[in-house]
Amino acid sequence: MDFTLSKEQLLLQKMARDYAEKFIEPIARQIDEENKIPQEIIEGLGELELFGIPFPEEYGGADAGYDGYTLVMEQISKVSGGVAMTIAAHTLGLGAIRSFGTEEQKKKYLPAGCKGKEIASFAFTEPGTGSDPKQLSSIAVKEGDYFILNGTKRFISNANYPGPMVIFAKEMESGEVTAFILEKWTEGYSISEPWEKVGHRGGILVDVYMKDIKIPAENLLGKVGQGFPILLLGIALGKIGTSTAALGATLAAYEEGVKYAREKTHRDKPIAKFQAIQLKIADLAIKYETSRWLCYRLGCLANNIKDPAQFAREAALTKAYAGDVVVEAAHIAMDVHGSYGLMKDYKVERILRDALIGPQIEGVSDMQRMIIAGAALR
Repeated sequence: MDFTLSKEQLLLQKMARDYAEKFIEPIARQIDEENKIPQEIIEGLGELELFGIPFPEEYGGADAGYDGYTLVMEQISKVSGGVAMTIAAHTLGLGAIRSFGTEEQKKKYLPAGCKGKEIASFAFTEPGTGSDPKQLSSIAVKEGDYFILNGTKRFISNANYPGPMVIFAKEMESGEVTAFILEKWTEGYSISEPWEKVGHRGGILVDVYMKDIKIPAENLLGKVGQGFPILLLGIALGKIGTSTAALGATLAAYEEGVKYAREKTHRDKPIAKFQAIQLKIADLAIKYETSRWLCYRLGCLANNIKDPAQFAREAALTKAYAGDVVVEAAHIAMDVHGSYGLMKDYKVERILRDALIGPQIEGVSDMQRMIIAGAALR
């Protein structure tokens, strides 16, 4: 086993880190307070092809694999959870099209998405049913060369941006969960005001309302009734994004803890001299390194999925660990700061709020453990 990053991976990592530190970090507080990512940041990410890291060059992507994607997400999420969330949800939507779409669908939607000219979404969750596919209430009725969609989706990322949305509904004739590619802002499409989240602000979450939306039959993703397999693989790949978003925040907690321990003095000595602080810094280092290698490994596994069920297990394991660890790391970094950490003048306050998102999105931590246990006990 070789855990050394290649020259290309190091360059990709540096590019993402340099962009994040130069352009996102200076306005990270503004993004958090306004709950909005400036358009120039979206355009800058697009110019660097950071919206298409794992996708093939033939479709406009960077062809850097999901291992490269983890490196990018770690650096972006270290400075802004909201920007990272936007990229993650976008990559989840495009990934489903890449995995299950026809050649025509890939050529139509991937190039603009990979360049950031369009931002993708993935919509399954509903107000009354959560993420239970057996209780899906959105419906699709076939009428000639179209499907007519009606229903409401909840907590949908990127639904405010133009671009494709992979959306799931119950196809009425078969009664089966089916996936479609919906072009946002078509007639009958509307959204709510953004939800006010505790963290990952700037990454917009809204409800989506569908009223008699006409989707061309050629925008069926996969086959009628194939919605559940598409959902399972899509969510498994999506956990790369949520896991590495947590990883980046863990790195931020570690770095902020070290920085404060070195700079803060007590009795004319840096508090880093105290053993109690040293133990906390050591715990931060351990949590970051263990989370990092799990996330990097998951990215490598995603490049060559031979057994989707096994990959789903690995994704659940990584997401459960990274999602829990980031909260623990943020609390430790807060403890290092003491009462100063409660102040918005210090970055650790935002890191903690971002960290709280990790265990709750794309399947709560207990659900991930159920997936892991199911694989172990079958």
